[in-house]
Amino acid sequence: MRTASLIQDAPHLVAPRVEAGKPPHPAAADRRPSQSGGHLFVPRRWHRPVLLKWLRRTHAWLGLWGAVLGLLFGATGLLLNHRATMKVSGAAYANTQWQMALPRPLPADIHALSRLLQQTLQIDRPPTQRKVEPAGQAPWPGAQQPERWQLSFVTPRETVNADYWVGNSSVSIRRMDPNFLARLNRLHMATGASATWILLTDTLAGALIMLSLTGTLLWTRLHGSRLRAVGLAGTCLGLLLVLATTGW
Repeated sequence: MRTASLIQDAPHLVAPRVEAGKPPHPAAADRRPSQSGGHLFVPRRWHRPVLLKWLRRTHAWLGLWGAVLGLLFGATGLLLNHRATMKVSGAAYANTQWQMALPRPLPADIHALSRLLQQTLQIDRPPTQRKVEPAGQAPWPGAQQPERWQLSFVTPRETVNADYWVGNSSVSIRRMDPNFLARLNRLHMATGASATWILLTDTLAGALIMLSLTGTLLWTRLHGSRLRAVGLAGTCLGLLLVLATTGW
């Protein structure tokens, strides 16, 4: 009797009855969980928890791996974008030029000069460029110019250029020392970088490619329709092609 009286006093606490063969009440249908979160670019037969979990973990771990290097390349990319047209001050070089006396006997060839410069200037790697200009006619009549040797040593810390006319007792040296920001820019461009650094940055490039692919596969209806996603990507690609072909 007490239960019956509670039901009469609070009829809204009792779940409505649904007769067989009749659709549920619209209000009840609104309370159903939304099914609008499907992955638009993943085939339906691949909508398995294991695959989707693998995609999310791959996307997350690659993002974490590239976070530090991505910060470096993003910041230096902004500096490099503004190095000419819209200049941003900060990156600079200290230029030094002098004549270095050569010991006797004089270097027999460009390789001997290269070893001498490495030892004297304490450069820990061979030159990135060697150039030999043969002896020939000078710009003014009746004169011959000797053979000319040019060497270039490039590291992330410095750039050293050497210019030597065979037979002279000295070699012309020009050295450029970058400051901290300029050194970061040189790392961005792999200027004088070792094979280890190049391979490390290759992993970041691969991670960015994988992030683009996994991010596309993880796109869901919660973010918008497939047409909207394709339109956004197509607009970005079209804008990139226009800017690249017109030279804006």
